[in-house]
Amino acid sequence: MEERPEDDQVAILSGLDRDRAADVLEAMQPDDAADLLGDLPQAEAAELLELMEPEEARDVRRLLAYEDRTAGGLMTTDPVVLGPETPIAAALAHVRRQDLTPALASMVFVVRPPLETPTGRFLGVVHLQRMLREAPHESIGGVLDSDIESVAPHDPLLKVTRLLATYNLLALPVLDKEKRLLGVVSVDDVLDHLLPEDWREGESSEEPVSPVGGPASPTDAPGTEVSHRG
Repeated sequence: MEERPEDDQVAILSGLDRDRAADVLEAMQPDDAADLLGDLPQAEAAELLELMEPEEARDVRRLLAYEDRTAGGLMTTDPVVLGPETPIAAALAHVRRQDLTPALASMVFVVRPPLETPTGRFLGVVHLQRMLREAPHESIGGVLDSDIESVAPHDPLLKVTRLLATYNLLALPVLDKEKRLLGVVSVDDVLDHLLPEDWREGESSEEPVSPVGGPASPTDAPGTEVSHRG
């Protein structure tokens, strides 16, 4: 479903009965479900949220509260989140999850309990390549990268894009003022917002979108407002 053009996603979802449509949304990544609901009429989106399982609906509601072209609006709330005492062997098993994109499988996010977003205090990340070089019985807390860059939920797309490019990262943690992990913005999420809407249909006639809106340009500058979902 997520791989289809946005217009097709809306048409498919609107053509399903309400219960089935809610099931489809529950099976999607929370950020993709939030994007799709943001394209629906407000009343229809609210009805589907009520039909979703409370836990899945809660994550989607959190994302819908953020403006679209911000870190909070882009992030997923379901990365690999583990405690520092986790053995490397167990962490490697977690990154083999079939639902993870390559970007999200490239690192695990290490926090104090609770381990579900919003988590306890964020400690750092452990990169997949580092785990592959360490002994399986070692704990991930001993091989932390605690200096990784992070963003706040209201930081604009331009800042997220620049940090990913500057530090050659596949994903960035999104932290609140208490340094709790709220979610993760991956390079996949950013590209979905920079490429033309019809890019999945093949060769596009449109120009790539700038992180600050409009066609991409080498002289893009910050300072424009962001739009809300929907």
